[in-house]
Amino acid sequence: MIIDLTLPIDNKTPNWPGDPEIIIKQYSTVEKDSIGKKVLTFHSHFSTHIDAPSHMIAKGKTLSDYPMEKFVGEGIVLDVRGQKEIDTDLKMVKRGDIVFFFTAHSDKVYEKGYFEQNPVLSPKIAQALADKKIKIVGLDSSTPDNSPYTLHKLFFKHDILIVENLINLKELAGKRFQCYVLPLKIKDGDGAPCRVIGIIN
Repeated sequence: MIIDLTLPIDNKTPNWPGDPEIIIKQYSTVEKDSIGKKVLTFHSHFSTHIDAPSHMIAKGKTLSDYPMEKFVGEGIVLDVRGQKEIDTDLKMVKRGDIVFFFTAHSDKVYEKGYFEQNPVLSPKIAQALADKKIKIVGLDSSTPDNSPYTLHKLFFKHDILIVENLINLKELAGKRFQCYVLPLKIKDGDGAPCRVIGIIN
């Protein structure tokens, strides 16, 4: 079974407050022009996307610095619904895992307050994940922490990438699966929109 964990890109997709305007429009159609094309203007941290260290660390690694193996691996989704500051048992987490947190905040993704009152990881849980040497952390919310983004920098320091704005994590809660996080191949990208899927055999 293949589960798509990616937020669709369209005119309803929320954009971080203050970020450059997102433009998605039909440029031509088969009916009028014989060829259909869309024009898309968006930044590197839009929709479901991955953050590289250079997003917040001067001279930090970019997406180009990682082999494809960094973006593929065993995944685990931890159910942490109802927690404003996430602190949970990590006994199911193994070295090299891709770890996602199911908060259910994505239920509000098209609501005005999506970027407010978001659940965050506790410093304790972030350090524990770093100690376990996971490869990627993510959640169904816009960020694992808020300004001044101390946990972002902690993860980047330990070479852990961050995926934000996931959806459909409920279907994988408590399960191990094969995970693919496939960012757009942006040269020296500080981040990129990505297609994220989970596969359960």
